[in-house]
Amino acid sequence: MKIGIVDCGGANLNSIYYSFKRLNIDSFISNSIDELSQMDALVLPGVGSAGKVMETLSKKNLINFIKETNKPVLGICIGMQILFDYSEEDNTECLGLIKGTITKFNKKDVIAVPQMGWNKVECKLDNTLDGYYYFANSYFNKDSDYTVGYTSYGNQFSSIIKKDNLLGCQFHPEKSSTAGEMFLKNFINSI
Repeated sequence: MKIGIVDCGGANLNSIYYSFKRLNIDSFISNSIDELSQMDALVLPGVGSAGKVMETLSKKNLINFIKETNKPVLGICIGMQILFDYSEEDNTECLGLIKGTITKFNKKDVIAVPQMGWNKVECKLDNTLDGYYYFANSYFNKDSDYTVGYTSYGNQFSSIIKKDNLLGCQFHPEKSSTAGEMFLKNFINSI
C-alpha cells in the first residue's frame, strides 16, 4: 500500500510522513498528478491558510484531480476544511466536495484563538475513536450532514467528517499520540 501526501505548501508534511512510517506504511510527498495517480490513497495535510493551500493546488493543477479521484482521501485540519464549499479564511472558494462553510471561532465564545492543545472528540461512527486529540485551529465547520465526530470549544463543531471516499479530521492525528495512531490505522484499514 502506498499513501500520497499531497504537497499543498503546508508545514507538517514530514510529521505525517513519519507517522505513516511508524505504522510501516509507504508514503510519498508529492504534488505531481502522475505520482499521486499511482497511490492507493491521498492525504491533504494540515497547517497553512485556506487561500494559500487552494492557490498551491491550483498552480499544480491538482484541484480537478482531487475532485475527481475515487481514491480514499484523508483531509487533516486545513485539508479537511478545504473539502467544504467555502472558508471565511482569506475569503476562499474551496473544493466544494462537502456542502458547508468554514467559519472563525468567535473570541467571545472561547478561551483563545487559535485553539491549541488537546480536546475531546466524540465519534458517532466508531466510539473506539473517542478520545483526546491535538488541535491547532482558528476556523471550523459548525455541523455538516457528514459530521461523524464532534468536539466542543465554545460551541460544538465538526471534528471528523465522512462522505463516500472522503474522511476529514480537524485535529492532527500525527500529533495525537495513541489516539492519533489509532485514527490513522483505521484510515489505512478502510483502504
